[in-house]
Amino acid sequence: MLVFASYDNILHAFARNKEVVHTYEGHKARIHLLQPFGDHVISVDVDNVLIVWDIQSEEEYLQVDFDKATFAVSAVLHPSTYLNKILLGSEQGSLQLWNIRSNKLLYSFPGWHLAVTTLEQAPAVDVVAVGLVSGHIIVHNIKFDETLMKFQQDWGPITAISFRTDGHPVMAAGSPIGHIALWDLEEKKLMCQMQDAHSTAIAGMSFVPGEPLLITNGADNAIRVWIFDGPGGTGRVLRSRMGHSAPPTKIRYHGQNGEQILSAGQDGTLQSFSTVHEKFNKSLGRGSINKKKSKKKGLKLDTMALPPITVFASEVAHQSDWDSIVACHQGYITCTTWNYQKTSMGAHKLRPEEFSKHKPIDIYATAVDITSCGNFAVIGLSTGRVDVYNMQSGIHRGRYGKERAHEGAIRGVAVDGLNQLMITAGSEGLIKFWKFKTKDLVYTTELSSSPNGILLHRDSGILGIAFDDFSISVLDIETRKIVRTFSGHHGQINDMTFSPDGRWLITSSMDCTIKTWDLPSGCLIDCFLVDSAAVSLAMSPTGDFLASTHVDDLGIYLWSNRSLYSLVSLRPLPADYEPSMVTRPSTCPVQDVDVAGDEETCDEMVEYVSPEQLGEQLVTLSSLPESRWKNLLSLDVIKKKNKPREPPKVPKSAPFFIPTVPGLIPQYIAPEEENDTQSKVVNLGVLAQKSDFHIHLEEALSTNEYTTPLNLLKSLGPSNIEIELRGLAPEGGGSMEVMLSFLRMIGMMLNKKYNFELAQAYLALFLKLHLKILSSEPNLLEEVSRLSTQLEETWIYLQTLFNQSLCVLTYMKSALL
Repeated sequence: MLVFASYDNILHAFARNKEVVHTYEGHKARIHLLQPFGDHVISVDVDNVLIVWDIQSEEEYLQVDFDKATFAVSAVLHPSTYLNKILLGSEQGSLQLWNIRSNKLLYSFPGWHLAVTTLEQAPAVDVVAVGLVSGHIIVHNIKFDETLMKFQQDWGPITAISFRTDGHPVMAAGSPIGHIALWDLEEKKLMCQMQDAHSTAIAGMSFVPGEPLLITNGADNAIRVWIFDGPGGTGRVLRSRMGHSAPPTKIRYHGQNGEQILSAGQDGTLQSFSTVHEKFNKSLGRGSINKKKSKKKGLKLDTMALPPITVFASEVAHQSDWDSIVACHQGYITCTTWNYQKTSMGAHKLRPEEFSKHKPIDIYATAVDITSCGNFAVIGLSTGRVDVYNMQSGIHRGRYGKERAHEGAIRGVAVDGLNQLMITAGSEGLIKFWKFKTKDLVYTTELSSSPNGILLHRDSGILGIAFDDFSISVLDIETRKIVRTFSGHHGQINDMTFSPDGRWLITSSMDCTIKTWDLPSGCLIDCFLVDSAAVSLAMSPTGDFLASTHVDDLGIYLWSNRSLYSLVSLRPLPADYEPSMVTRPSTCPVQDVDVAGDEETCDEMVEYVSPEQLGEQLVTLSSLPESRWKNLLSLDVIKKKNKPREPPKVPKSAPFFIPTVPGLIPQYIAPEEENDTQSKVVNLGVLAQKSDFHIHLEEALSTNEYTTPLNLLKSLGPSNIEIELRGLAPEGGGSMEVMLSFLRMIGMMLNKKYNFELAQAYLALFLKLHLKILSSEPNLLEEVSRLSTQLEETWIYLQTLFNQSLCVLTYMKSALL
């Protein structure tokens, strides 16, 4: 099954709703009418050119040019059972029946001297419904050129028509204001009305064949399925998919799983979009001063509707108990609360008590934030006032400052993760730190320019500040000092977001660039251009996606974080770097070509290889798993536990005639006992074959190079290591010289301070196996004494470092918390 869609003068055919399988190019003007026609598809452009395309070969089968003055095509239909024929409606009101195969005009209908807006096939053969610009619906028999019935709607031109085919003689007609009328064809009268089915014009509608289901869509970016199962013949919404009907203004991730994005649009609605599947999308509705009055008045006459949301904040804590979202509206002093669980506007409207009875003209809310516990909302006003409200009860809990917190308008508010500090930014160029509970002023920082907005990363205590001079600063809320300053944007900074670990700051500007700043190095590491400026940005809490919205665009775009699955260079970009234009993400896989081109540049990057040891004074471990060295001293215990039990012995069969001792008194002969006292352990001594480890240790006595025997020992397992060390003794085939060489290898490892844990484990096993021999040999005893001194110095040095780190950690816990 194919889906046909046109964009400008190009027609595409989609398979499986995402793959472009055919492209038809030939129109010189915008295509505005489409009609599938068996193995062909018909398209009409605004220049009045009709083209019939062969679907598989993508070639033109027929092209017909019409004169706009006499017959401007406005509707197209293939009548049922009419082979190779199409019916065309015009803006002049006449209709024409054409044979596509022979390219002949078969019949011309005079019409009703009114422009035809839509044509629809009725369930009966030869019957067609014609929608006119005057609001009339003509049910016409095209075989006999007779009008069967006529209806009229008072809502303007007819935009769409559809017939029920499940046994009910009902016709549905759409209007430009979003209403749907249902007409009874038997009694020839209006059966019922479905008002405000969409907030804008009905663009299309179709009854599901044989089912009481009507599918509608409109210019409000919504598609709805209506079911007719109630009394009165009216329908109710069964399911729907909808987006913003006007461009989004602010987006933020909701929760820590990175699966839901909250979006506020210029249409006044607040919606939740799922990054997993569209079935999890939610619409929280539109803000209203009075819900009950708004429902009575309807969408068109709703004077209670609130302006669009400009800024909002959300928190998942206690979202099942009370409202978890607070939003401020454009030019409006009242802030609204929203309930994510109930997907509706909340119960409270937050505003100062002195403005509860009258609405001020020039005072409005500019900034808002919610504490991490979800109990309090902080709201900043254009007068410089900052108030705190309880989210559960909506009660005013105080304000910061005597009269107001700042002399100028509030540009941003933020509360830290522990509800200790509250940070406010004013348009006069000041950042103020307040005690959240006592509301006392703690510190004031003067900025170089007026701030445009602030953003706090609660986990790391880093505050991002965007200025009106297009620069960005990063402030540490612990030291209350500016730690980074970035410049490079050439337009107003619209939004910014931190990566989950707080290492990156991503900013968008009106210069159509999106830049990524690395905070530890203080450098720009990524920059790219988009064809439309990004209005809002949000980084996923899991770090996998960056969400963006753009000027005059209804969609939310997801950008993948390539550093999670490929090698990405984080080198600073040069000062003369020219960013490239990047196409915005789409559902079409053709766009993957650009990604492949970008990956080629990453191959030129030299991969960093970590050295074996970072510094001579640092103790370096071997990075081997603990199973290779931790249990070397307990191998005998492990072997004893793992030793299989002896199977039960089969008793010897008794002889049939038991032998007796000759004599007067009969006595049985006692069984013979096997006396095998010889030991089965063979002392190989000189006969033992030397291992590779043994040979390399002997060579290292003269070369003093112990890298090869050490690497060989690191490649062995615990049991093989014990065998090798046991074989160093003379009774195992070794010698005193080899034992001395092994001790010198341990000394070399301690001197260089690498493979530190292996040196400890190997030396402990060596002492356990050969302690008696070491005490009797002066050369070995002297080497062991030297190792003991070396070990003691190393451990004292390490203990000093440990004590310093523990002291600093203890101070941080006691002083900062």
